[in-house]
Amino acid sequence: MFYKSQFKAAWWLANPHLQTIVAKYLRRKEKLATITETLELPDGDFIDLAWTEVPPPDNTRPLVILLHGLEGSIESHYTRGMLKAVKQKGWIGVLMHFRGCSGKPNRQARSYHSGDTRDISYLSGLLKQRYANCPLLAVGFSLGGNVLARYLALNPDNPYQAAVIICAPLHLSSCSDRINRGFSKVYQQYLVKMLKASTGEKIARQQLSRFDAKSLANISTIRDFDNQVTAPINGFVDAEDYYRQMSGRDLLADIRQPCLVIHAMDDPFLSHRHITSRLKLSASTTFELCRRGGHVGFIAGNNPFKPKFWLEHRVPAYLKEQLTT
Repeated sequence: MFYKSQFKAAWWLANPHLQTIVAKYLRRKEKLATITETLELPDGDFIDLAWTEVPPPDNTRPLVILLHGLEGSIESHYTRGMLKAVKQKGWIGVLMHFRGCSGKPNRQARSYHSGDTRDISYLSGLLKQRYANCPLLAVGFSLGGNVLARYLALNPDNPYQAAVIICAPLHLSSCSDRINRGFSKVYQQYLVKMLKASTGEKIARQQLSRFDAKSLANISTIRDFDNQVTAPINGFVDAEDYYRQMSGRDLLADIRQPCLVIHAMDDPFLSHRHITSRLKLSASTTFELCRRGGHVGFIAGNNPFKPKFWLEHRVPAYLKEQLTT
């Protein structure tokens, strides 16, 4: 089902780039106390979880699992904001850091990518086993949203009662082209710099023997990085092969539990036309289309000194509605 969103961007943040950038700076001083758990994985690697609180085994309160975006972490404004919103509902939140994103390098040459569902699969099973008496809910932002879409669709017996996917690059090829145009190149430059830094550390530790620092230094776009690094270390022929196999758009029709997909038409990271063209949805999936919002921005309100972070109201409200139906 397509749904025209009621979200109205703040008049002082009508520009998509302001929505995208200002959200980060408005929340840069906000703190959130979390408890870290290092989870050892079956293949010998690890991921770090950030809990709002660690629930007891007999917990019955809703547990919300968050997946962050490319090179995101607990320091990302949107993860802290959503975990706070979850906590205020009396629920428990946990952020799953993708491999190498918690401030500690992962042990293997492979790290994570836009379609890698292995760790959310393992974590989901573990949480269901640990906390058999509570409803599990999931929220994925940007890259984490694409990962979540693929996981839900490919695992119809997953333990989640409901899920929300926010600003996901559901058509990876067109999104890598979109972020390489106009002002969006600023975001690309920022992300590529972080990707190259983490990859450079692996080269220095001799985890990526087939790569060298000189070749890495010449990479300037997301597509270049995916072509030269992401694809080969993850078994894809090239970037286009990776994008084709790992995009979540065409899997939305296979999601079986209630799922809300939030998408802004003016998102400077995404290709609106390619994501929405010929889009097929399952009966349980709602695609909420916002005219504005930028990339994980969605700031509303008339007072610049009291901004309203719409996602932190919309997402818990949707999840609560699914818990009571």
